Amino acid sequence: MPTTSCAPKRGTAAPLAIASATSALLLSALLSAAPAHAAAAADGSDDKDNAKPPATMSTVGGERLGRPGTQVSLKAGAPALPKGLSGRSWLVADAESGDVLAAHNAHWKLPPASTLKMLFADTVLPKLPKDREHKVDPSDLAGMGEGSSLVGVKENLTYTVHDLWLGVFLRSGNDAVHVLSAMNGGKTKTVEEMQAHAKQLNALDTHVVTPDGYDEKGQVSSAYDLTLFARSGLQKADFREYSATATAQFPGEYKKDKKKGGKKRESFGIQNTNRLLTGFGIPQYKGIAGVKNGYTTNAGSTFTGVAQRGDRVLLVTVMNPQKQAPSEVYKETATLFDWGFKAADSVEPVGALVRPGPKGLNSGSPSDEAGKKAGERAQAAVSAGDGGSNGKWAALGVTGGSLVLLAGVAFAVHRRWPLPELVRRRSRG
Repeated sequence: MPTTSCAPKRGTAAPLAIASATSALLLSALLSAAPAHAAAAADGSDDKDNAKPPATMSTVGGERLGRPGTQVSLKAGAPALPKGLSGRSWLVADAESGDVLAAHNAHWKLPPASTLKMLFADTVLPKLPKDREHKVDPSDLAGMGEGSSLVGVKENLTYTVHDLWLGVFLRSGNDAVHVLSAMNGGKTKTVEEMQAHAKQLNALDTHVVTPDGYDEKGQVSSAYDLTLFARSGLQKADFREYSATATAQFPGEYKKDKKKGGKKRESFGIQNTNRLLTGFGIPQYKGIAGVKNGYTTNAGSTFTGVAQRGDRVLLVTVMNPQKQAPSEVYKETATLFDWGFKAADSVEPVGALVRPGPKGLNSGSPSDEAGKKAGERAQAAVSAGDGGSNGKWAALGVTGGSLVLLAGVAFAVHRRWPLPELVRRRSRG
């Protein structure tokens, strides 16, 4: 039977160095244990039928984004796109302006794997206070797919919402997702809310079946939509910090305290499965600050990342590289980041990341000649009926190293969207 896991098989390189040899060994063991599960093709058909993108796809964000193949408009002297890219779909965008610098089959509907957890977090995270505690009922963990990736949530033990989000972002734990879904009113309610939020964001390629991204018939998204989810999520301080956390301690079981008597709850180390963040098996990418990786049999490897160089912030999504090399999705993401940082000022945008709400659909539909204006339109003010945060589309800024939401109706295209350079090195308990 086919198998899936939260990450491809690990290479032989040593894991990210941490405080002690014991914890390093523990984290290495956690990362090398690749959970597996089997599932039918996402749309119920043979994979051979899905080897080529549709001849026409959605044009949300611009007409060129609906074309199959690679879309890029290089100015004189611009660096060429990297050679050897094998992702079925990928996209490079400026996180602040929304300009799509280049794309390949941007709207191809493909299984998303655990990158769908970005939509789950963007939907549910604001609803649950991080200090809220919950004792896990056995029913909370019912219905998880066979071999799901797990962080180690146990029945009849109590966890905070904060603990559970660490499990979601770092270990891609489907057990943590299911408990949070139960706290949110159940899987069905959560899926409905995720679908509604995807629609609000104009992520119209996405069909949600499960909150955790596990392969199910009909569950699809696209590189374009995943990038929208990341961009929306990163406007939330907790989402941003969780996705940038490299290591943390997760609550374990109660054991006898030989010194003090009674029982003491132990904890164990967990490490983020995003290799560009941790540097596990491949070089850590300079300036990386999240967001989410995934892997299943039908999705292959998927990844959306955000990185900053100077005052420019880029988002890159890569879905299902066809090369079978270890860590290929991260390698292709890194090369696209490198290209994007070099080429950002020497390409004409081929589209835009649209803003939320009904009017957002008109914010990024450039002709080939007018593509450079797409980002400006994507940043136009959103009326109270457009579905933005508190009726307004907000940008991120940094004041004294802290996240600040700019609540103005509109903001300048030239305002940068910085990411704290050191946040990715934080360990959280």
